[in-house]
Amino acid sequence: MAEPIRIVHYLNQFFAGIGGEEKGDEPVGHRGGPVGPGLALQEALGAEGRIVATVWCGDNRFHEMRETVVSDLLRLIEAEAPAVLIAGPAFNAGRYGTACAILGSAAAQKLDLPVVTGMFPENPGVEAGRRDMYIVPTAAAATGMRAALPVMARLALRLGRGESLGPGDIEGYLPRGSRRNFFDAEVGAERMVAMLLARLRGEPFRTELPLPRFDRVPPAPPVRDLPRARLALVTEAGIVPQGNPDGLESWRATKWVKYRIAGLDALAPEQFTSVHGGFDTARIRQDPHRIVPLDVLRELEREGRIGRLHEDLYVTVGNVAPVARAERFGREIAEDLRKAGVQAVLLTAT
Repeated sequence: MAEPIRIVHYLNQFFAGIGGEEKGDEPVGHRGGPVGPGLALQEALGAEGRIVATVWCGDNRFHEMRETVVSDLLRLIEAEAPAVLIAGPAFNAGRYGTACAILGSAAAQKLDLPVVTGMFPENPGVEAGRRDMYIVPTAAAATGMRAALPVMARLALRLGRGESLGPGDIEGYLPRGSRRNFFDAEVGAERMVAMLLARLRGEPFRTELPLPRFDRVPPAPPVRDLPRARLALVTEAGIVPQGNPDGLESWRATKWVKYRIAGLDALAPEQFTSVHGGFDTARIRQDPHRIVPLDVLRELEREGRIGRLHEDLYVTVGNVAPVARAERFGREIAEDLRKAGVQAVLLTAT
């Protein structure tokens, strides 16, 4: 019987079982065998593959010390002589997904390793790593772990055996933006006519050249007279009064809220905080003006450089926000601002 395919697994501090946001500065770590979700991944791999080691790093540490962290991780990975690197799955965690993409691309380019990961299609890590990795589409949250791991394991085993993978929509990974020529039983003209007839009959068919879809948002016209304009503050950074009276969620927010700031010259940390769950909010909690600059806008208002600051602050959380829901929030907030006679918006984001 052939030796099991050697695999190294990368995790962040949360999935490595070290801690949550408070452990975001966790340094690079290493342990033999599977850890956390790697236990279920090892089960999916069966006897054909073996997770020989797990490496990890805190999300904050990874991005603050990127070059050093990637170098240390590559050294640990290379020492295990794996045939494949598996990262994640990261679902829709942006920093984790981007870390998986950066490490995966480095492993592919510098160690010549095939890399498999799993991400929600809207994770920013997808665009950062799709050309160097095989990314299995997942649910937004870790509840999709059970569905993602068998697909990741199957692809990792095939890559570890040196097999070539077919198109992503057949094999179960997101398109990588590359094309590969092959001979088909039918020439292009025959396939084209078959697709056309299927479409005319209302039958399903699969195009051979899917076109990307891009949102086109026309820019708003410039503010003609800023010293006379009413300007509003809008943020997705989750700035709320202490106690979070409206229960704004730290991720996948279901609502937007607004708070009266008329008469306030500053957002005192004793009165306001951030409930955003997608980044370390410690510095924002120390000084909310780092993300919502009410103090500076009051100065501009007194100097006459803006006409008037709107009485309400509009707030939501963009962390893991479904695009359709975020678009709805935007339409609703814009309508409220129009009714209030607002001519300009300062939108702050994380």
